[in-house]
Amino acid sequence: MFAFTMRRLAVAIPTILLLIVISFILMFAAPGGPFNAERPLPPAVLANIEAKYGLDQPYWKQITDYIYNIVVHFDFGPSFKYRDRSVSDIIAQGFPVTLKYGFWAFVVAVISGVSLGIAAAVKHNSWLDYLAVGISIGAQSLPNFVMAPLLVIVFTLWLGWLPGGGWNGGQWQYVVLPVIALSTSYMASIARITRSSMLEVLNAGYIRTARAKGLPTSRIIFRHALKPALLPVLSYIGPAFVLMITGSVLVDVYFSTGGIGYYFVNAAFNRDYSVMMGITILMGVLTILFNLIVDLLYAWIDPKIRY
Repeated sequence: MFAFTMRRLAVAIPTILLLIVISFILMFAAPGGPFNAERPLPPAVLANIEAKYGLDQPYWKQITDYIYNIVVHFDFGPSFKYRDRSVSDIIAQGFPVTLKYGFWAFVVAVISGVSLGIAAAVKHNSWLDYLAVGISIGAQSLPNFVMAPLLVIVFTLWLGWLPGGGWNGGQWQYVVLPVIALSTSYMASIARITRSSMLEVLNAGYIRTARAKGLPTSRIIFRHALKPALLPVLSYIGPAFVLMITGSVLVDVYFSTGGIGYYFVNAAFNRDYSVMMGITILMGVLTILFNLIVDLLYAWIDPKIRY
């Protein structure tokens, strides 16, 4: 297991460095710049600004300094638009917000999706199976940008139970609607994958042998069938977890939570390249990290993967 982990780390670290380099090159290869406006700045003023931020240096020097500051100091540099604020400060302010509601959205999606998938597989072709499949299809067909306004209309405007936006320190009333809006489509995918995988496992020979020996159904499901059936689910929830904890841009913008997606959208409109690169690299690193964790869990569940 240790050798397997080292091999995965040997792949993950160069991938992160390559991600940083490619993000830097693509960002600055885009037309325009953070200091371009409708009224162009005088050349002398523009030259002073570029010198302040080190944009007058050769590309190789900028990339080398950028990687060094990230790896050694975890510093993504200053923001080009937010005065006296660094990219690390912006991430530190927005990321805990999206981390909170993203984590709870992940918990809701996994528990609900796995439960629906198991129930649908165990009660195959029954009313429970049809109900679970119907809920999954309905949730899958309602993306975030449709689910969010529907939730606000029903629970805020009609019933008046929950606030339709804001954060207010992360009180539970302000977390419920973003969690529901973010988790429903992922829950549907997890339920669909769990159902198909569980059906395949329940038809395996060793499960039929366990039933022939008279083992209780609950023991067959949770002791013998659930572990191998979750292998395809693990492959999905790794990237899904990253997408949820980094937050959905639509959820951040629609519910005005002040999460990291809000800053990412503003950075795109303002051409604040340093903020865009910082958030992009953060999402990429988290994706690689959780794919590594999924690989290790995969190897722990199925020892054949290690070899």
